[in-house]
Amino acid sequence: MQIQDLPYPDPGTPDARSGPRFLLWLFRNQLGGQLKSLAWGLLHFLAVSGLPFCVGFAVQAVVDRSGARLAAAGGLIALCGVCLALGDTMLHRTAVTNWITAAARVQQLLARRTAHLGSALTRRVAAGEVVAVSTGDVEKIGWFVEAWSRFAAAALTVVIVCVGLLVYEPALGVVVAVGVPVLALAVLPLLPRATRRADVQREKAGRATELASDTVAGLRVLRGIGGEELFLDRYRRASQEVRRAAVHNARMWSLIAALQVLLPGLLLIGVVWRGVQLAREGRITVGELVSVYSTVMILTYPLRHFEEIAMAYSFSRPSAKRAARVLSLERATDSAGSLEAALPKGDLYDPATGLLAPAGRLTAVVCGDPDAAGVLAERLGGHPCGDGGERPSVLLGGVPLDELPLESARTAVLVQDKDPVLLSGSLRDLLDVPASGNVPAGEALAAAQCGDVLEALAQGSLDAGDPMDARVTERGRSLSGGQRQRLALARSLVTDPEVLVLDEPTSAVDAHTEARIADGVRSLRAGRTTVVFTSSPLLLDRADRVVLVHDGEVAAVGLHRDLVRGEPRYRAVVTRETDEEVAGDLLRGGLLKHVDALEEIEETA
Repeated sequence: MQIQDLPYPDPGTPDARSGPRFLLWLFRNQLGGQLKSLAWGLLHFLAVSGLPFCVGFAVQAVVDRSGARLAAAGGLIALCGVCLALGDTMLHRTAVTNWITAAARVQQLLARRTAHLGSALTRRVAAGEVVAVSTGDVEKIGWFVEAWSRFAAAALTVVIVCVGLLVYEPALGVVVAVGVPVLALAVLPLLPRATRRADVQREKAGRATELASDTVAGLRVLRGIGGEELFLDRYRRASQEVRRAAVHNARMWSLIAALQVLLPGLLLIGVVWRGVQLAREGRITVGELVSVYSTVMILTYPLRHFEEIAMAYSFSRPSAKRAARVLSLERATDSAGSLEAALPKGDLYDPATGLLAPAGRLTAVVCGDPDAAGVLAERLGGHPCGDGGERPSVLLGGVPLDELPLESARTAVLVQDKDPVLLSGSLRDLLDVPASGNVPAGEALAAAQCGDVLEALAQGSLDAGDPMDARVTERGRSLSGGQRQRLALARSLVTDPEVLVLDEPTSAVDAHTEARIADGVRSLRAGRTTVVFTSSPLLLDRADRVVLVHDGEVAAVGLHRDLVRGEPRYRAVVTRETDEEVAGDLLRGGLLKHVDALEEIEETA
């Protein structure tokens, strides 16, 4: 895989059982690039390690006054220089390719998992952790994949050079062959502590990122209540904790780096001391001493990659662990589906609660618990709701949504939650979503009462001649909560699904606008199934059918005006009655029924 061939047609199915297993799976899928990088790395490191032998050969030629051997040494040095340049260039090229392609593979896997989980992702993983995984962690994982091939080439080069020294000059080769493994393994006792410090730093950085994300997302609200300084102080303290953890971590790595300088220096001193003794005894020549000395000095270069791979692993291991955690998340239902891809039509029915939304009608659902309403809305869309698949699937036209392929289920039923997200870009891009094509963008915007939103966007984008080209900032932060809700509603209406489920679509809208939105949605969705979770009397009064869900079951069904008069629990939710008032209504209702029963008995007697 080359960079120009990205993205991958299929990034594969990752082994997300643990961080190390995920790294191993990623390495296996990058095997071709790893072998290329290993080959070029061997050429580069062997060329570097061959220079000392050539220099020693040239020095001995000068001592022996041999012009032919000196010319041969010059040719060998030139050849090593060419191999060194070629190997270094291609090693860098292939290593960077491995880095980018590995990072791209992880990003594609994360994007696919995010689309697979939908809104359930942020309920199971913190938003800050998702941001950290998809940005910094992806780069660290790619760094380890890229560093591995260079480390393997360096390790093989060290082995080859040590064997070569044993053959070339056994007396000094033994010293080098014993000393080099000690250098390579000396830092191993420090790695667990360095890894733990890196984990602490990553954990604190993730918390700071999550805090920053939450602060920016709620900045408008924080300014309204004067709490922005409080949250900024919290972020300052979190960032200082990250700084202290980073310094603590850097001290350990500076110690490891110091050992990587100190120990090779001690080995070099030992080789020189022993080599001088052997030269005085006449057991080795001056050229051989120069070759061995230069080789040991050059070996410090490939040995640095032992430190790099240790650092890359300690940094990438927690990153891979977080990535594996996200990639291991599954929906509560079978995403592949046991039925063929199809778009069923008909009534929407939830066997768990008894909720029925007749086809082609506007059904309003009232829940006393907002959280329960959100969970039920997700269930109606075939999304996981944390029940482990124990409850029966929602049926659309008698077809279980859980048994449909994920794409078909989401095409048939669209769920807009109470906090929809607006992506940055133009308004035209925002409304450019998969749709039936039967609802023009203009009609959807009109039904959602977005006239003032278009004016606000046009004023904020002076270079946009058409309001549809006006820019929407990230998450629509330049807009009010009601304006964001209306734009999200317009986007859902443009999609025109078979079934549209709206969870509190007008909670941030004033009463006059809400009434017009209710009329607009009813008119535009005529003949299509629409389910609205709301407690607003304005929306409830426009519904063809109102359902009260109490304690997880349907408690009453009817029209809004009838339920207000005859159902105290419904009236309590819609009119915000207190518990005492509800108890009084229930008691009065029970007494009236008792009186009616007594009158019937007396008449019978």
